[in-house]
Amino acid sequence: MCFGLIYTDNLLDGISLIQRSLSLLLFPIIFLFVKEDAATVKKLFNFLLAGLIASFFINFFNATQDLTAYILEKNISIDIFSLLEEISNGWHYFFIGSFFSRSVNSNYISIYILLVLSYYLKNKLESRIQLTIIVILFLYLFLLSSVGGYIILAIMSVFLIMDVKSKSKKYTFIIILIMGTILFLNNPRIINFYSRIKHLSKTLNYENNTSEKLKVLSWDTSLKLIKEAPVFGYGTGDANDVLLEKYKKLGYNLNYGYKYNSHNQFFQTYLQTGFFGFFVLISIFILLAIRMKRSRNEFSVFLILFISLLFESMLVRFNGIVFFSIVIPLLLKKRSILSSRIIRNDNPEKNDL
Repeated sequence: MCFGLIYTDNLLDGISLIQRSLSLLLFPIIFLFVKEDAATVKKLFNFLLAGLIASFFINFFNATQDLTAYILEKNISIDIFSLLEEISNGWHYFFIGSFFSRSVNSNYISIYILLVLSYYLKNKLESRIQLTIIVILFLYLFLLSSVGGYIILAIMSVFLIMDVKSKSKKYTFIIILIMGTILFLNNPRIINFYSRIKHLSKTLNYENNTSEKLKVLSWDTSLKLIKEAPVFGYGTGDANDVLLEKYKKLGYNLNYGYKYNSHNQFFQTYLQTGFFGFFVLISIFILLAIRMKRSRNEFSVFLILFISLLFESMLVRFNGIVFFSIVIPLLLKKRSILSSRIIRNDNPEKNDL
């Protein structure tokens, strides 16, 4: 990114982005001193789990309030059937996707949920509380409606099934996976995504289209710009400005109005720093892919990070920067605390929720 400042015109935006990215340098230094044992891992994930559960109930409470206010504004009659019909017709406007999580981008919460699930699902569920928590996390993931999150979850589920040795249990899990896939694909937002993304070429009157379609338009614009400046890109501070100009030129009015970035970190990095920055980012993931032979748990975390970067420009948002700068150092460590196979405790204890 610093390299991209040399030829950027919008120097203030470039410096601002680099300031937000300082955690990319600080967190690796901090995690050099992390004690590598199961107790540390357990505390880390329990803390993250507590935050996710709290955010779920806060979002659920807020969505319930919004739905109640919506029903009261429409002056629904006391008739129970009319009330239930109105709830059935309007619930997904308040409980699905960005409507459900307004304070934090739903895609980023989905990433953290998947990270927690990748850790806890490698152990047996030994209590009803554990099962309840896992169900809440799956429900939370369903309501957040992140397409990238669903893709990662499906891949993680396949890996989990591959680890099951009992044939009867494996068949049971396969059936559960199929049923779960059907359930998630019937999410209202996913249905809208499939019905509208097929008309991608029709940019007129696309105000009612899903955010996923807008992302595809962002990818299309980014690729066009990369072809125009394949070596050095446009500079750390100018990338978004160039994107906005291209949106306007192509008639992608919503992307322009919302000031969308590339919504793909690899494209975003290429626009900011050209081929050299893109090569560095790709090299990190090649190195990670080589190391991921150590355990499937680590590979699941690797997939969460990699696929997330395909759907979001994580390194331009603080939430994404923090996630990236924490996970990458842990995966690169010689004895990663994310790998259950290489963690050792002097006094072993159960890894429960």
